Amino acid sequence: MKNVWHITTSSLLSLLHICLAVQTNYAPYFFDNVPGSINGNMALLSLSEDTPVGTHIYTLNGTDPEGFPVFYDLTFEPGSKRYFSIDTMNGNVTLIEELDREKQNEIEAIVSISDGINKVSERVRILVTDANDESPEFLNTPYIVNVPEDTPSGSSIFQVDAVDKDSGSGGSITYLVQDLHSSKFTVDRHSGVLRIKSGVSLDFEKSRTHFVTVLAKDGGGKLRGKYQVFTSTTTVTINVEDIQDSPPVFVGTPYYGYVYEDTVLGSEILTVIAFDGDRGNPNSIQYSLLDGADGAFDINNVTGAITVIKNPNELKKEVYELRIQVSELTPSGEVVGQAFTIVTIRVVDLNNHPPTFYGENGPQNRFELTMYEHPPEGEILRGLKITVNDSDQGANAKFNLRLVGPGGIFRVVPQTVLNEAQVTIIVENSAGIDYEKFHLLTFKLLAIEVNTPEKFSSTADITIHLLDINDNVPRFSSEYYVARIPENSPGGSNVVAATATDLDSGLWGEIKYSIYGAGSDPFLIHPSTGIIYTQPWAILDAEENAKYNFYVKAEDTEGKYSLAEVFVTVLDINDHCPEFNENIQERTMVIGSPVKIEVRISL
Repeated sequence: MKNVWHITTSSLLSLLHICLAVQTNYAPYFFDNVPGSINGNMALLSLSEDTPVGTHIYTLNGTDPEGFPVFYDLTFEPGSKRYFSIDTMNGNVTLIEELDREKQNEIEAIVSISDGINKVSERVRILVTDANDESPEFLNTPYIVNVPEDTPSGSSIFQVDAVDKDSGSGGSITYLVQDLHSSKFTVDRHSGVLRIKSGVSLDFEKSRTHFVTVLAKDGGGKLRGKYQVFTSTTTVTINVEDIQDSPPVFVGTPYYGYVYEDTVLGSEILTVIAFDGDRGNPNSIQYSLLDGADGAFDINNVTGAITVIKNPNELKKEVYELRIQVSELTPSGEVVGQAFTIVTIRVVDLNNHPPTFYGENGPQNRFELTMYEHPPEGEILRGLKITVNDSDQGANAKFNLRLVGPGGIFRVVPQTVLNEAQVTIIVENSAGIDYEKFHLLTFKLLAIEVNTPEKFSSTADITIHLLDINDNVPRFSSEYYVARIPENSPGGSNVVAATATDLDSGLWGEIKYSIYGAGSDPFLIHPSTGIIYTQPWAILDAEENAKYNFYVKAEDTEGKYSLAEVFVTVLDINDHCPEFNENIQERTMVIGSPVKIEVRISL
């Protein structure tokens, strides 16, 4: 059997290299770096730290003296981060990890070139240059400063400190105070020294703590192709320290207290409270009552409690105004400050009396009055003597009055009473006070407290008896009357009854009847009943006058009257025989010829 050899192209090249190496053995080499070029051995390469991952950053470039193909490689020291990758065939180097100059400003790598037999390696350092990617950072925070309130304006009170890890302008820092117009403080732009503004003073009593926001700004620089400025802020807490410069101060003013008629002797009415105006390091204080108590009140000089020391029933005034003094004492007992306040104490009556109505002879809950109907509107019912009283005091003695009954007829004055008032009832609707509608009006007069929780109340019954006046006119049952009477009716015969009514009572309601008019001669009327009848001598004849027309009058005792019209028709009866005309003439007639005879018949 014969042996068969399979030889590939790469194998032939390797054999060829081996054979040639035996003869020449020249190593490949990198081209020298040319300024501005990214070809060579990376010896002069520098990269900005903001170079994006995936960027082609360099091309390794070299050759072999014999002209054989070369291969490239790039390695790092063991344990070091691998920042780059390389294409071994064409030498293209790519960034595969983010750069951070502040953590590592130089990267060391080993680049190599090989022709397959010889390999040449070089150690290179790639410089990482700065980009403005860091913000200023304040050191030793938080910042808390204690400053006495009497520190002069313009004084330096603190210094803030910030660093920026960037280099160049990106690492320079300028300080500013935010809200400068409202702040009492200012900061030096370069040193960070914080000062009280010129012309400004601190006051512990007005503001114990100030919060100042300080901004640190770097000088700016490029980041990913754009100009960037980074800032950061911190808060400086400034605690103002109190010094003894303020008098004592009352709190909770104004002060009001109340003493009730059942308050127990020695009871505490209220407590005044005062503090040393210098709250940070206060002195002790002492209370005293200067005047206004009239022996009725006292004060505890330590607690400020005010007590009543006189029986409340013996208090003569409704309002007491006590003048209270508070003194600030040093530990040695020296008075270093004083303040004054007024305490108003009102003596308050308990609400234990309801409103009460009084007549001329004492308490009364029923009142009566007799009056004529239709009095003038606005007239006062002077016959009612009513007084109302609530013997409590202040708000407990305030109550409202109102009438309960037929609405809109009367009104009561006053409507609101404090303690006591004379009650006046005034006519509001005269038409509603009508005897013909009702002879009696009844109301309830109600008094009810306004602002008390008990709402005590009282009532009084008011009865008004009405008297009649002549305020009505007699009225006929009809505006006209129609009657018929035969012509042969004897004298004194009834024709018709004209009836009228007067709503008034007594004499005012009595009616007198009469008739008048051209057609009234044959007739009479009964003055009380209104019955119309014929005169005793009257002879009616329909042939002479078949129609009569006249008026009937109904009049009361004061002459108020009304009229009605009367129409009387005389009915014809058959009371006449036929009569020949007077102009009958004798004539010769031929028997059998028509004859005309005229006869007049009177009906």
